[in-house]
Amino acid sequence: MESLQSLDFHTTKAALESLLLVATDPVSASALAQVLEIAPGEAASLLAELQAEYRDANRGIQLREVAGGWRLFTHPAYHEHVEAFVLSWDTQRLSQAALETLAVVAYHQPVTREAIKGIRGVNSDGVLSSLVDKGLIRELGRDAAHGQAIIYGTTNTFLEKFGLRSTRDLPDLEQFAPDEQARQFIRERLSGRSFQSTLEETEEDMQEEQELLEDASASEDDIMIIGSASDDFE
Repeated sequence: MESLQSLDFHTTKAALESLLLVATDPVSASALAQVLEIAPGEAASLLAELQAEYRDANRGIQLREVAGGWRLFTHPAYHEHVEAFVLSWDTQRLSQAALETLAVVAYHQPVTREAIKGIRGVNSDGVLSSLVDKGLIRELGRDAAHGQAIIYGTTNTFLEKFGLRSTRDLPDLEQFAPDEQARQFIRERLSGRSFQSTLEETEEDMQEEQELLEDASASEDDIMIIGSASDDFE
């Protein structure tokens, strides 16, 4: 802190401004003075000067004394711009995995974790939790037919942030496909068939295969019986 004691007036004010920038709650003049090792009166004077400078220059930020302390705020005149930017944070920060998972939920809802995993081919539990935290998807209930699995769907926040009136306004995915093979892939993986139908078909295939194996085994037994009977005749 010895270096701060030798700072000139303007540098001390700049240091004070830096502290206000990183503060997440209103900070009292005495608390700021303690950090900068200056007198509380000097801190209060610097805060008043900063407040006047922001106001006179019509800056995009303002310094206000609220709740027993001082804090920086955005200028009310730019509220609409700030709001639009803040509302876009969640979508801007979505990872590729989150975007994929969100797309599956949006186009395939109501959908379970297992269904999402089946479509994406990877476990999506962590991504789902993140999307729930961001308010983009929510739990719609439980699927009694499949072990009370949680069912997911999109939220009003999702519609607001993507500029949709309802999920019916979601664009047709096939229009983004570069060729027929890609369109077919989209139909099968998202919009054309449900994951449950895929599971049922897979289960039916397995049952048919098992039945064929049992039939083959039965045929071998019949051959052995016939063979034994032929030996008796000989």
